[in-house]
Amino acid sequence: MPLSAPRGARRRKLRRRADMPLLGGARPPIAALLALLLLVAGATALVLGDHDRSAVDKAVLSSQQRVAEDGAVALRASLDESVTDLQRAAALFAGPEAVPADTVLDKLGKVYNKWRGLAVIDPGSGALLAARGETIPLADSLADKTGKADQSSGKDQGSGKKDGAPAPRLVKLPSGDTRMLVTAALRGGDKPRLLVASGTLNVPGISTGENRSLLVVDSAGTVLAKDGPSISRTAWAKRAAKTAAAASGKAPEPGGHPGASGNLMGGTDKHRTAVGYAAAGRAPGESSPAGGLGLSVVTSVKVTEDAKAVRTQAFGLVAAAVLLLLAVLVTWILVRTVQRPLIHLYLESRRLGRGELDRPVRSFRGREPARVGAALESLRGQLLGGRPTRTGRARGGIGTRTTVIICGVVLLAWAAPLLLLLNRAGSGVTVPKQLVEDQRRRTDTAADRVRKALNEGWADVASVAQIVGAGGGKESGKEQADTSSAAKAVLQTTLREHPRYRSVYVLDADGKVLTRAGAAPRHPAGRKPYADSVAQLNTSGKEPAVAAYAAVPGGKGRTVVGEYDPQFLISMVTRPGLGQVWLVDDKHRVLAADRQHGFRAFSKLPGGHLDDLATKARKDTNGTSLLHRTSGGSSLAAAAAFTGGGAVRDLGWQVVSEQPASWLELPEYTAQRHTMLAGLLGVTAAVACLGWLHIIVVRPLRTLADQAEALAGGDRKTVLFPQHHDEAGAVVRNLELIRQQLRTAERPTAGRN
Repeated sequence: MPLSAPRGARRRKLRRRADMPLLGGARPPIAALLALLLLVAGATALVLGDHDRSAVDKAVLSSQQRVAEDGAVALRASLDESVTDLQRAAALFAGPEAVPADTVLDKLGKVYNKWRGLAVIDPGSGALLAARGETIPLADSLADKTGKADQSSGKDQGSGKKDGAPAPRLVKLPSGDTRMLVTAALRGGDKPRLLVASGTLNVPGISTGENRSLLVVDSAGTVLAKDGPSISRTAWAKRAAKTAAAASGKAPEPGGHPGASGNLMGGTDKHRTAVGYAAAGRAPGESSPAGGLGLSVVTSVKVTEDAKAVRTQAFGLVAAAVLLLLAVLVTWILVRTVQRPLIHLYLESRRLGRGELDRPVRSFRGREPARVGAALESLRGQLLGGRPTRTGRARGGIGTRTTVIICGVVLLAWAAPLLLLLNRAGSGVTVPKQLVEDQRRRTDTAADRVRKALNEGWADVASVAQIVGAGGGKESGKEQADTSSAAKAVLQTTLREHPRYRSVYVLDADGKVLTRAGAAPRHPAGRKPYADSVAQLNTSGKEPAVAAYAAVPGGKGRTVVGEYDPQFLISMVTRPGLGQVWLVDDKHRVLAADRQHGFRAFSKLPGGHLDDLATKARKDTNGTSLLHRTSGGSSLAAAAAFTGGGAVRDLGWQVVSEQPASWLELPEYTAQRHTMLAGLLGVTAAVACLGWLHIIVVRPLRTLADQAEALAGGDRKTVLFPQHHDEAGAVVRNLELIRQQLRTAERPTAGRN
């Protein structure tokens, strides 16, 4: 018997709580807050570990991978340009009558100097019709005349299947040199002919030195071209070549380098060598003749610096321990001041709603629970026959909203220093010299890429001028008529096949536009055409105007002009991992910038150190770089001027780049980012869960207190509806039952009165 009473009491207690809502209310946000804080504490202890030398090696390795990617992009673009130039030049000679083979080669030789050998052959008999330059292996030129779909350049670039010409291929000469053979169909007359060109496979335009080597390998790992110290005999170099060759067949990552790329570390602990490799492939759906050749670029550099370890393990453990204590403290406070009072209010209101009025309502701590408890006690007296009384606004303790705010402040006091103050790298971080040097090399590569692209554009315009000169200007009285009819089709074809231009047009000797294709010309009105070159047409305005000028042979002053699309210049300087990149003119005015950061045309460089760097770069053919330190942090800056001559020799343009050191994968910055991440996770957990608690519990509880006091004060007309199925909603339902009981009890009394 003594045991039966406690057991019965426990069963009655369980029955009283059986209809208590388990979902919603204060339980989920409090439990979620505790769980998230425990996860954040664990993550803080894990991510804030010690960072040894391998972290610095990772930064250098990533930089070498970027250098290799730049080289692969430059190599592929150069080879693609050679293929498309030959195919488009051959298309310009198409007509009802066949152009003599010697005339074709002479005109091409005046415009392009990239090919080591040129030849026109009869595909049927293999007979050589004309040749210029070095001897071309005719057997390889005639092989696979139908071409392969996967190696063709697509419909727009004259694929092998379309022209009946072999796809581009690599051949080995008896001397051991590698050549790329490009073939295009010469259409004209009733007899088919093939135009064949052989080009040198050069390493990309990346400056090398005593410590850097550069290789171009094929799909079998064979070295086709190299620059810098010989590394082909070391075991790790062979492994890099094989890895790059294997990667050339892999699909590229979405949004990344158009071809597989990676890095590895070779050598011993004392003599380490960082290797980066990248396949000169093509993205899915992209047309690229060179993308199917299976070429890869391998770059290597000796690592001469030993990194310093960064110790943050103890800091992470202490921060995690403090957060654990705060998580337990905050959870205990919320359970004591929010969750338990709500449960007791529910039990007390349900007791009154069931008519159990034998004992007074318990007292509560906290402002809102105390107000509701006082109102319930007043309602108990009214149910026993008393009169409505105003309970007043009970001020028992701190409000629930204030409690939640205090808990949030406590958690933010832990998270905010991590997010804003602690473990800051500052401006004294040791940046490896190799990273500063790589910034210069990549900037120099970008400048060389822009220079070659502009020169190639001028060569295209010059080839158009050759065709225009052959078809017009026969008689002085018919110049304009001939240009308007014969040159119009050539200009439209050029604009359609060359996305680098916004417009192509022909000027007379006085600068008047004779015919055009594309957008309105921006050549200055009344000004005579520029000499054969690439010229900058304006120094102010919304966008820069840059054009290639090529005089028409025998055209009596006529000039073909191709205006570059500003988006073309932007695409040339956009490279991932290089930071902010600007193309500037001789006065350091911005002409183009990478897509990520944007630019305002003809604005100044953002910083005097960049101007000084650009001025210094004019005297250094390989560019220059520096590590710029300020109170706010460090940055890697580099500048490289156009070198090598060509049509852009008089522009005086440069490429300038700057990358915050905090973007590098150095251990100090990694520790800083991990610390900020821990603080951000703490802020997110606190704001999300406490905001959830405020919306679901605190605001309804304040409304509940107002409704309970109004009912205790005599308001019997307002029907009480619960907004949520939780503790506060359960108390509202019980208050509605009490209101109905009081209204029923007051009706007879009102009738007698």
